[in-house]
Amino acid sequence: MKWLLVLVIIVCNTCGDLLDAFGMRQHGHVRDFHPSALRRLLRSLAHNRYVIGGIVFMAIAFFALLSLLSIAPLSFAIPATAGSYILETILAKFVLKEDIHWQRWLGAFLVAGGVAMLSLR
Repeated sequence: MKWLLVLVIIVCNTCGDLLDAFGMRQHGHVRDFHPSALRRLLRSLAHNRYVIGGIVFMAIAFFALLSLLSIAPLSFAIPATAGSYILETILAKFVLKEDIHWQRWLGAFLVAGGVAMLSLR
């Protein structure tokens, strides 16, 4: 059951981050942090279906994490869910068309190696 929850968290975090990134790219840069500008930003983002979808996926991931923490130690749960880093890096490259330097690839694979080590115990 714990690995199923890890999978749900990884997939939902990845989908949430991808949708949020896409939605915010549609919105553009946030430069003004005055309270009235923040209200306009929130109003605008509330109508952005990608940001809303990202929030929904993040909420699912959050509740799955709560469930995982009820059955697994924190020292397992948090590093195991870091497996989303490699999936997010791959999707950033191929879906969002980001230019990813070799150091980022190395970092993502190091995290993935650490996650793999967790599964040995």
